[in-house]
Amino acid sequence: MGNDVLSTVGRTAKMAVIGAVKAVGDTAEAVIEASADVLKTAIEGAADVTGAVIENTKKVVRGAIHAASDTGEDVGVVTKAAVRGTIKAAAEVGGDVAQVAVAATRGAVKAVEEVGGDTAKALKGAVTGAIDAAEEIGEDTAKAVRDVLVTSVDGAKDIIKSPLK
Repeated sequence: MGNDVLSTVGRTAKMAVIGAVKAVGDTAEAVIEASADVLKTAIEGAADVTGAVIENTKKVVRGAIHAASDTGEDVGVVTKAAVRGTIKAAAEVGGDVAQVAVAATRGAVKAVEEVGGDTAKALKGAVTGAIDAAEEIGEDTAKAVRDVLVTSVDGAKDIIKSPLK
């Protein structure tokens, strides 16, 4: 799928993910860091940090998934890692992590659908990535992310009830 369907932030995320994976070799870690960096850069100077984070989260995740599709990387690994990276960035800049988890999860499923991937696998990867990132931040954050995913994202409840890994 070509760059013409991605926003500027999405194209930046795509190129950052491709470059990071080539340079680092560890796909998951490279995508986490690239996604976090692109999101933080995209929101610099925003008056409404949470709104800017939520808006740009979808673009970053979408760009990362398109990068995976275009380069043959494992879309499931990239989905999980991109969601983790955006949540990590949201926490670092003071964004609403729970709302970012919803935006990232929904954005991931839509992007995987765009590239012809398995949306059920994408949903599981996104939910798992969101919860993993939230658990790294803290117990209260993890609970808030679980609660909002269960009520806001179709299918998340079944994934959260089952073992996530």
